[in-house]
Amino acid sequence: MKANSPLRNVVNSTDTLINAAAGTVAGRESTIGEMARAYGVTLRTLRFYEDRNLLRPRRVGNARYYGGVDRARLAMILKGKHLGFTLAEISDLIGADDGVAKNDFEERLQPAQIVDQLSHLERQRHEIDEAIALLRATRERMSRPEAMA
Repeated sequence: MKANSPLRNVVNSTDTLINAAAGTVAGRESTIGEMARAYGVTLRTLRFYEDRNLLRPRRVGNARYYGGVDRARLAMILKGKHLGFTLAEISDLIGADDGVAKNDFEERLQPAQIVDQLSHLERQRHEIDEAIALLRATRERMSRPEAMA
């Protein structure tokens, strides 16, 4: 990836957000609102991840308290989503680890998974490029004077 490519900028900003969020709430439990603000997600997103057993906050009545393991897991979920993996794939990769031995999502990937994901993303890019070309051609055709008659 080029040093100044848009994707590299997004990856860097995602990493920055995750690192900043981890530092903001590190060392103590966080409420659902604090987690949502720190990681730039909605309360609904956090509840959804909990329903899918991706996050396991401590519950006291209706209140949710997220610790370090949940912060590490949320960071990996967000990185996995950024890389185009489905929640099912992310769940398989991060598993039920409560210790989170490998905090970095990429370190958990197997070479075959990387190749498969690259192929998937390249197919998507090709389909998007074709759709863009078709829409541009349609716009060009429609902007001609004879098309407006």
